[in-house]
Amino acid sequence: MKIEISTITDNKLIAYNIWKMKIDAPSIVKQYLGAGQFIQILVQSSWNSPLRRPMSIASVNNNEISIIYKIFGEMTRILSEKVPGDKLDILGPLGNTFVSDKKNAIPVMVGGGVGLAPILNMHNEYLSQNNNAILILGARSADEHFLQHDPDNGIYLSTDDGSAGVKGTVINAMDKYLDNIENIEIFSCGPEPMLKAVQQYAINKKIPAKISVESYMGCGIGICQGCVVERPNNNQSENSYHEKYSLVCIDGPVYKSEEVIIV
Repeated sequence: MKIEISTITDNKLIAYNIWKMKIDAPSIVKQYLGAGQFIQILVQSSWNSPLRRPMSIASVNNNEISIIYKIFGEMTRILSEKVPGDKLDILGPLGNTFVSDKKNAIPVMVGGGVGLAPILNMHNEYLSQNNNAILILGARSADEHFLQHDPDNGIYLSTDDGSAGVKGTVINAMDKYLDNIENIEIFSCGPEPMLKAVQQYAINKKIPAKISVESYMGCGIGICQGCVVERPNNNQSENSYHEKYSLVCIDGPVYKSEEVIIV
């Protein structure tokens, strides 16, 4: 884990309200372990915005990392106005990685919203090793997608309004395209309603799954205790906080699906 004053090399709009930023960060790249890890960005150093923002790593290439983000508020708006050459104070890499537990399984990578960043990262890592993988991405409409629906190459899109790919959610796409495929393992990241649906799908189909939990966090290193997620531990002591809850920043963000409760 490093704090690095890095240099922005690219920052552009890639879909409706969705941006991709590339950052030259050799010290962080040197410690990078794999898809699933994230960084904490200090967008603006001031009393009005003292906290870092967590961003999943979307790719690593030579000394560059990239992030994919959506404008939600003032800090992401400021981030979108950054230009090549601007400096960023970033902390990372943080968190654990997606790791397969099922031998020779076909990975099914499911992403939605800006949670697709670590999923795209994992997908690219698999393709670079000439391994087969299935990618399923969900969005509200076609203008939020920046990839094409391409079933011949294992890329499936879903949209709430049916403007691209399968009409409906990622679950509709999974129902349509996965039923006849055996020996699969699911890896997913996205908003909580999507993760909860993927959890239930995996339970119903008896498919092993790993999920990356998105969470607000202040520090990213376990001090602020702001990124708790509940564990399904029925044997915990009444007053045992650490048996009941997990910290996404240091225990995750990647968990086996059955290890956490998504609400």
